[in-house]
Parts: sequence; structure tokens; C-alpha cells
Amino acid sequence: MEVRTTACPLDCPDGCTLEVKVEGGKLVSIDGGNANPLTAGFICSKVRDFGGHVYGRARLSHPAVRTGPKGSGEFRRASWDEALDLVAKELTRVRDGSGGEGILPLSYGGSNGKLTQDGHDALLFGRLGATVLERTVCAVATGAAAEGLYGKMAGVAFDDYEHAKCVVLWGANPSSTGIHFVPLMKRAQAAGAKLVVVDPRRIPLAKKADLHVPIRPGTDLVLALALMRYAFENDLADRDFLREHTTGWETLEARAAEWTVERAAELCGLEPSMIETFARLYAESSPSVVRCGWGLERNRNGGSAAAAVLGLPAVLGHFGVRGGGYTMSNSSIWGLDSAAAIGAPPETTRRLNMNRTGRALLEYRDPPIELAFVYNHNPLATLPNQELVRKGLEREDLFTVVFEQVMTDTARYADVLLPATTFLEHEDLGTAYGGYALQDVHPVIDRVGEARSNAEVFAELCERVGVARPEDARNEREHRERLLAGTPWSDGLRSALDEGGAAEPPYGNRPVQFADVFPNTPDSKVHLVPEDLDEASAKGMYVYLEDPGSETFPLALLSPSNSRTISSTLGQLHDHEEPLFMHPADAAQRGLTDGELVRVWNTLGEVLCPVSATEELRPGVVALAKGLWSHNTRNGRTANALAPDTVSDVGGSACFNDARVQVARA
Repeated sequence: MEVRTTACPLDCPDGCTLEVKVEGGKLVSIDGGNANPLTAGFICSKVRDFGGHVYGRARLSHPAVRTGPKGSGEFRRASWDEALDLVAKELTRVRDGSGGEGILPLSYGGSNGKLTQDGHDALLFGRLGATVLERTVCAVATGAAAEGLYGKMAGVAFDDYEHAKCVVLWGANPSSTGIHFVPLMKRAQAAGAKLVVVDPRRIPLAKKADLHVPIRPGTDLVLALALMRYAFENDLADRDFLREHTTGWETLEARAAEWTVERAAELCGLEPSMIETFARLYAESSPSVVRCGWGLERNRNGGSAAAAVLGLPAVLGHFGVRGGGYTMSNSSIWGLDSAAAIGAPPETTRRLNMNRTGRALLEYRDPPIELAFVYNHNPLATLPNQELVRKGLEREDLFTVVFEQVMTDTARYADVLLPATTFLEHEDLGTAYGGYALQDVHPVIDRVGEARSNAEVFAELCERVGVARPEDARNEREHRERLLAGTPWSDGLRSALDEGGAAEPPYGNRPVQFADVFPNTPDSKVHLVPEDLDEASAKGMYVYLEDPGSETFPLALLSPSNSRTISSTLGQLHDHEEPLFMHPADAAQRGLTDGELVRVWNTLGEVLCPVSATEELRPGVVALAKGLWSHNTRNGRTANALAPDTVSDVGGSACFNDARVQVARA
């Protein structure tokens, strides 16, 4: 038995160090390590049980070529040479025929490591002139807001929340998506912090909050603007801070002016007194900190909502003290640009917002999409307008390559299947976006079957289609060195990684905003109404767009994260039937009883599943977990089948929470 150290790069804010027990090259168990102080030696059950993913019956262990109809999952075994020759032949055919834009690389988060995406894949697809995929399912609207206002300034460290007197948790559920925040929040409350949770659901931390604000989906913008107006008109705003450290605050004040507490309360479905209590508590507590999540961006107002929430600490002047300010994502602080480091060409071809993949597969012309290359991604489980995506994948004239670890719903539509390594089987570099750890990810077990890494496969395809160059990085290790060389702190980061497997920025892992770190904007000020975002947004920033509900489809459908999957990763391990959660009053109105089969539908599709009545949702809101696979519902459809492919006002993010549905007995 041997214990080997690595790190988890999966889509989670925490970035755990891992201690992996290995015997004979095989995984025995996974536990937490201590190189990342935030994660403190404990890990989530998802990664603790990762062996089921590595060695489960769904794991792909060899290349395969389709033999049955699209979607049948019927394949024959192939050698790597046969499979790569076939893929290279098709890539070349499309490029030399209709042009490179007929090739669509479909990738998303995957392992979230810095070496498994935008590396050799960017070289291949960039040099082929493929259609450019805009990865806009998550964090784009919030990222645009954070970039526009603060230049993605480093956020308040979770460890410093114990210094706060008021913590606002807005659009995040750490109990499912970042468990190390939970004990730190308990410590903060024990030290006297008040907790406010803004969420349509009574999530676990809402049950322990001093104030739970059960907002209607899509009205976060209105609530944040009402808090600002209240602060401005009651002399709670820090005008000295605004004059010295911000731009655009007068415009923001004017745009917030229409949102009285009473008007906002009516739209948000809240009591006016609750908004006033929230406003006073946040304004009059110091330090106060906002933990801004990603749930609030998943609607038509997502970008403006995120900007308004992130603007609150500037309006109130809640900076310059430990435990004061905001936290969102810290992934960008390292200055790591994989595509630039590896020498990928500029993106000059047509662009596709990935939320509209279904439309592209079915409607693109001049040229049409003839080849889809899916990797680090399970489109059928993660993209909106699921039925349109499915119809696109069903095209017999679409050559589809799926490079994947397990047999996903999407993989069943492949023409060629390529088996990929997991993060336990290859080199990578991981960044914790909630904390401040940069960590090496090492291969700690033998590869399963014939699985290969992204770098190996895409570098080989570059050779086979004739776009490889002598100066290209040969492997992940060379890519890592080039990536680190491009950072502002390259020598220090490299030394720390080589010595201990983890590194932190030079200002440490607990920076104080407006003391140790400042906005990364050109003038080092907070741009409360960024000009480029204001011009690009649908009707200008901070302008509320009306609810898409109707008498026919009155219920707001949420698709929240769950504690069993990471986006859709690990979904093959959970074959239970997932229920639709609904408030008892909504169930009674429709004559529904707990556990009976219901039909959830709108104009885009329908889902058949059991119903579960719960008071942990506000009336008018139903929920079906995100990341489900076809086996989790009676008819093989998920919440994505009901989600529109419309995009947010800023950034073009997905609008899953704008799904409006009706529910009836099946």
C-alpha cells in the first residue's frame, strides 16, 4: 500500500488536496490532504467515492466505432490507430471541403484543470479554422460583471468570514457545491456574525440563517437595487468612498431610484419589512461580506443582477477591513492563459454561444456543422433546449466524435468513441476559485484500459491532420512550464509547486480588499456602470426585464445543483428516479399527492417524474435537480428539456431559471 498526493481539479470552489491510497497501481481509497489549508484534510463524498467512476461498468476502456443507429449505443471495438485515422480523415474532409467552420468543438468544464482544455485542443481547432465555441453555460454573466466592476479583484478569503458581523449568502448553496464554507460559516456565527441567505429555496444554511429572503426567481436585480435606494435615501451610503474610489455611482443611484422597498417587495414576493430589515442589517454591520454565487445569473437579468449585488459593498463602503467586501471567483487572479501559453492562434472564425448548440447543429449554413467533436462535456445533460440538441445529434450526416471517460447520454450518439483519462491518471494544474490554492495534479494510479489524456490525443491529431509544428509543447509538463512562465509570479509559483505541490499568491491567502488588493481596472477604481457592459446589455445595465411566465405556464422551474454530482459528472452512478419538488399549496391546487407520477411541460418539451411536496420551496416555484441523466426520469428527459436557449442581458449566460412550466398528473 502506498499513499500518493494529488489535488482535485473538478468544478468546485474548494480545490481539495488529496491523499490517495494505491495498491498495485489501483485506487484503494481517497481522503483529504493538507497542502491546501482551506480544505483542512476533509473532502466531499463525491470525490471520496470516485472509485466508482474510475472502475464502474460505464467506464470507457478502449476506442470504438458505431455499428447501430445514432443513439443506440451500439459500437464495435477499434484500435487507437483505426479510430484516430478515421477522425483525422473526417476532420481533413470537412476542412478541405466546406471549410473549417464546419467543425464544431463542443467542450465545457470537464475536469476544470488548466492543462486539459485550451491546450493542444486549441492548437488543433484553431489551426483547422473551426467554429469558435463560447462557453457560456455558467459564470459568464457573473464573470462579466466582476470584470467590468472590479477587474476581477481577489475576494475575501473564506477563513476571514469569522471576522464579519454580517454575511450575505446570495445565489449559492455551499452544502452541495463547496462544503468547506459550511464549517467556516458556523465559526463566523459562533463569533457573532449574522447570516442572510437570499434564495427561493430553504437551503440548509437558510435554516440556520438569521434572515432567509425567499426571493422569486429572476428578481435578484430588483432586490439589490432596492437595497441601494434604501441606503442612498437613508444616508447609509458611503458617499466619500464612492467619490474617491468609484465611477458611475451617480448613474447607478439614478437607476436604483425607481425601486422603492414597496415596489420591489411586490415584484420579489416579499414583505416590505423583510427588505428593510435586510437593508439595515447589511448597512449597519461592519465588517459585512457578500458571498455571491452563480444561481442569480441563470436568468434574463443575470448580468445586471450580479453587478448590482457586487456593487453593494462599494455603495456601503464595506471595504478596507478584514472580513469586509465580497467573494465570488478567484480563478483569474493567477494570470494563467492556457491558449496563449501553448501558442494557439487568434480566434477569428464564426462564434457560437454554446447555449444555442441545438440551433447550430440544425440551422447553421455556409457552412453547416458537419463534424462535432465532444470532449470535457456532456451536452445532452448540460445544455438548454435539450430536445433541439438531441435532434442535432441524431443527424446521420453529422460525424460525431466523443472523447470521454464514461458512456454518457451524449456518447451514445457518437460515430467514434475515444476513452479519456480521469484526473487521477494524468498531469494537470488546478486552481481553487473559492480559495487561493494553485496545485499540481499528478497521475497517482495506473490508467484504466487504453485511456489517453487530452494532451496526447489532441497532439496526435495535430500530427495526423498536418497542423503540428516543431515548436509545439510535446506534453502536459511542457505546457505547464509555458503556462507558469506567463504568470506575473512565475518563479515563486514554480518553486512553491515543486517543493510542496501547492502555491499561493504573493499577498497570501487572506488578502484584505482595498488594503492588500485593489480593482484591476485601468484606473484602479470600481466602475459601477461599466461603459462596455452598459452598451452591450439588452436595455442598458440595471434595467429589469419582465418575467416570462404566463397563465398557461405559471410555475418557475429551478434546476439547482445537488450533492451527488458535479454538474453532470458522476451521474451514471445514481440510477434513482429524481422527483420534482413542489410547494404543498401548488400540489393541492392541482390535486397531486406525494409520490405520484406527474407531467412537467412547456412548449419545448416535457418530463415525466414523481412529485414531492415540500415547504422548502416558495409557492409558484418547482425544482428538478440539474445534471440529471436520462435514467433519472421516466421518459429520459430532464429539466434541460424545459429550459429556453435565451441568454442573459450581459455576457450571454444560460437562462435555465427562466423556464416556466405547468404540472399535472401524468
